Order: sequence, then C-alpha cells, then structure tokens
Amino acid sequence: MPERVTIAWEGGTVSGRFVPANGSTGVLLAHGAGLGQDHEWMVYVRDGLAAAGIPVMTFDYPYMEAGRKAPNPARILLACHRAALAELRTRVVRVVLAGKSMGGRMGSHVAADGEDVAGLVFYGYPLVGVGKLEPRDVSHLADVGAPMLFVQGTRDRMAPLDLINPVVESTPDTTIHIIEDGDHSFRVLKRTGREPFEVLDEVVAATADWISTL
Repeated sequence: MPERVTIAWEGGTVSGRFVPANGSTGVLLAHGAGLGQDHEWMVYVRDGLAAAGIPVMTFDYPYMEAGRKAPNPARILLACHRAALAELRTRVVRVVLAGKSMGGRMGSHVAADGEDVAGLVFYGYPLVGVGKLEPRDVSHLADVGAPMLFVQGTRDRMAPLDLINPVVESTPDTTIHIIEDGDHSFRVLKRTGREPFEVLDEVVAATADWISTL
C-alpha cells in the first residue's frame, strides 16, 4: 500500500502517494489534465515502476484535489509541482520528473527553470493542444540540462510523430520510445491483440531500462 503524503505548497496543501523501493533514484509522476493520481493508468505505472525497484511519488494538482475539471493557471501548477519535488527529495538521492501529458509538460518547465533533476520522462507530450492546429513552443527544452525520454504512441493526435521526431532529434541527450498503434493514453487498436496492461508493461519497462542508464 502506498504511503499517504501531505504536500504543502504556497497556496495550501495537496495529497500525494509514495511507494518506496530499493533504488536511490525516485520518480515524481505527475498526472494529466483529465485524470488524477488515483486513476488506474497512474496507479498501474506507479506500482509497476516501484516493482522494478524505483521509488515513486504521485500527487494531485490543486484543481484535481478540489474536484474541479479545469486545470489551474500554469504558475499554480508549477508551484505545486515544485513542492512535490521538494517532498520527494527528502526520501531519495535523485529525482526523475515523469508525467502523463500535461504533467510531463509542467515537469519540463520545472526543470527548465533551474531545478536539478536526474532526467525527465514524458508519457505522451502534448505538443499540440486540444482543438489547436499549431504546435506549442518547446524552446524551453533546450534549457532542461538533463536526459529526456519521450514515450509516444503512433496514433497520438496531440503529438504526431512528424512533429515530435524533430524535437527529439534537435534536443541533446533525448530518446524516444514508440508505442505502436498507441493513442495519447497508449490505448491500442483491438486488432493488435494486445491487452491494455501489456502496453503499460512496455511503458514501465522502457522507463525502468532508461532510468538504469542515468
């Protein structure tokens, strides 16, 4: 069972979950815009990484904690994210910032703003916003200063590979792992014959293998 954690940030408190493991490098796993830390996707990845020997902490952003649907302004999300990072640092030697969609994007800004982290993992980087045509500005990735892993599905409309691949190729020390037939949450087509847990096992294994190289 995960340990329940209270994370204090400048605007109040949010809840977190910490799953200990033997490794000295921990993962701070941030949720996406529409799902919180207790969603089955988050729990499966969290527990899978912990089973691989990687301590993991998750947390809810303030809007999710309050039961609202609309995300907070970026400055609030980032303040909360930094507080969660500070909490995890009291438990592990090094931290990798990982996140589903929006959570990964927020993590990239935390790192680009100067936080010292061991690496970043993006589970479906939201390069193109919902209802948008033009990709977001990702020039801040050049300021991260840590290795990065993009895990991307070939059917992800928010991160088409023809847009993501140039970002990966132009950013130093950056790797991409492709989930064949995966959408933004790595759901695959039925004709592949793959179960959802099998795909997430691939996601966990790719992450754990990459972290072992840091």
